[in-house]
Amino acid sequence: MQEDILINWSPQETRVAIVENGALQELHVERTLERGLVGNIYLGRVARVLPGMQSAFIDIGLERAAFLHVADVWHPPAEGETLGAARSAQAQIPIEKQVFEGQALVVQVIKDPIGTKGARLSTQVSIAGRLLVFLPQDDHVGVSQKIPATQRDDLRNRLQALAGPQGGGFILRTNGEDATDVELAEDIAYLRKAWARIREASLKLPPTSLLHQDLNLLQRVLRDLVGESTQTIRVDSREQFEALRCFGQAFTP
Repeated sequence: MQEDILINWSPQETRVAIVENGALQELHVERTLERGLVGNIYLGRVARVLPGMQSAFIDIGLERAAFLHVADVWHPPAEGETLGAARSAQAQIPIEKQVFEGQALVVQVIKDPIGTKGARLSTQVSIAGRLLVFLPQDDHVGVSQKIPATQRDDLRNRLQALAGPQGGGFILRTNGEDATDVELAEDIAYLRKAWARIREASLKLPPTSLLHQDLNLLQRVLRDLVGESTQTIRVDSREQFEALRCFGQAFTP
């Protein structure tokens, strides 16, 4: 079946229609004001350390400072140590011995601001792809618990072989259960390229800068919806057309 993708864009809302032989098959809508901050990665600056609360306030350029608890300060596990044991040991190290005022930290939002509370942060970064989640600071290779246990070992071995020795951990998402090696390899390449750009930006940009934002609907069209059956992608905004072309050239050539 041949399909066309139609994109209607406005500053307030984006609509994407998947059409097969003139018949609407899928409709995706994203409203700009409803996009949260979870998943965004910033170069934060430690504004204040609170030993009594075992937490720190981090300036990430928002109206309110964000919140980092000692349990969310990540350190790599020692050789032979499990992730659980590493987190338990790290949580026993006082936060004032792990961060200091004025320090620049790469942080990721794990909970949106609510009321008068700022966003909650973690120093462990994860980047979601179409089929995988990339853990650039880790070497763990895992499989979603929703995938039947009888398939997990085979899938884990495939993923380890595809990931190779370049470093970084991966978790296979549920929708990647039936993915081909080519599809998984493409997602691995996309995620590593995204992380390389984040690292480069963290060295060039000043503290409180946004380093990475979860993909918007237009970008997810290219990453998730385009396939061999796609004939055309039509968008009614020249600005978004150029943005899509740049994203495609960089990440989904």
